[in-house]
Amino acid sequence: MRKLILSGNELVALAAFDARCFFFAGYPITPSSEIMHEISVMFPKNRRRFIQMENEIAAIQAALGASMSGVKAMTVTSGPGLSLMAESIGDGHMKEVPLVIVDVMRGGPSTGLPTRVSQGDVLQARAPTHGDVRTIVLVPGKAEECYTETIRAFNLAERFMQPVIVLSDATLGHMTSDVLLADVADIERTLVARKINLLDTYHPYDALDDQPAILNPFGVGKPYHVTGLTHGKTGFPTEDAELSQGLIDRQFKKINAHRAEIESVERLMIDDAEYLIICYGSVSLAAREAIIRMRAEGLRVGMFRPITLWPSPTKRLYDLSKKFDPKNVLVIELNKGQYLREVERAMSNRPHFLSRVNGRAISPEEIIEKVKEMHHGGV
Repeated sequence: MRKLILSGNELVALAAFDARCFFFAGYPITPSSEIMHEISVMFPKNRRRFIQMENEIAAIQAALGASMSGVKAMTVTSGPGLSLMAESIGDGHMKEVPLVIVDVMRGGPSTGLPTRVSQGDVLQARAPTHGDVRTIVLVPGKAEECYTETIRAFNLAERFMQPVIVLSDATLGHMTSDVLLADVADIERTLVARKINLLDTYHPYDALDDQPAILNPFGVGKPYHVTGLTHGKTGFPTEDAELSQGLIDRQFKKINAHRAEIESVERLMIDDAEYLIICYGSVSLAAREAIIRMRAEGLRVGMFRPITLWPSPTKRLYDLSKKFDPKNVLVIELNKGQYLREVERAMSNRPHFLSRVNGRAISPEEIIEKVKEMHHGGV
């Protein structure tokens, strides 16, 4: 094991290196820039490619191109940059190109609060492009997870052949912590390798209806065609109704059929809890502290934290709705309720809600005050 003292952004950079990412393209933007700074030093020293592009559109296109050559690739940004990447994210989904995108969230919309924390990109990450896509979005909630979830993002991107988004935030990105990480050799044993098909009968999109495409690195095996247009198994464009329907259906089913492999959650002290907090990301740090304090006072509070935010753990939320009365459930977010709607849909009720959008964190004391208000019958 390795004991290190690093910021969340530095841990993301280290994870990219340990995951054997060999290409990075980006454009600096607060509060994600430290990731790019770290990678700009680490990668060239180790014969890996780093390039600062002229903007976020160029950055993601360069990363997609590198990935199609067969290497693991990534880019990082914050909310405004993710907006600029929208069309290219769709391109990655349609072509089925693995890519890791780390979004360190800040206040918005527009330029908003560049140096302050927010969770305002939750719905954007769920539907980051036009058309129908099934995204995978991972949300670290503590320092170590800035590392482990970035590693997992690379594995999921290679496994399911599509862009994967990691939603960090300004608090996690800039917070320095001591962390205990697995040794690099142990990490490397968990890494997912790109599949290659060298058969003469190879077609990139000739996949089972619940499996991703197999895109050989350019120059390896039988030549093939890729396009952002709707395509059949050969990769060439088509407007055939059956092929067009089947393509998007398969891209959804390759995720829906393997949710158990993708979903990750934390359940903290739920078994005997009377009250339930649902939160994610850096908010869970304050919630964890609040729960410890309330438990010491005899108030039984638990926490449910989605780590995979999309696809949402709908079944687990529904199961919680059978255990907890909605008047005893509190959803906490640093936005106006972007995940609250999903909780309401999954749990078929309207829980309490605590929110902030001014760039400041929610403190444990505020969470305790809200739960006690619920305990005494407040609205």
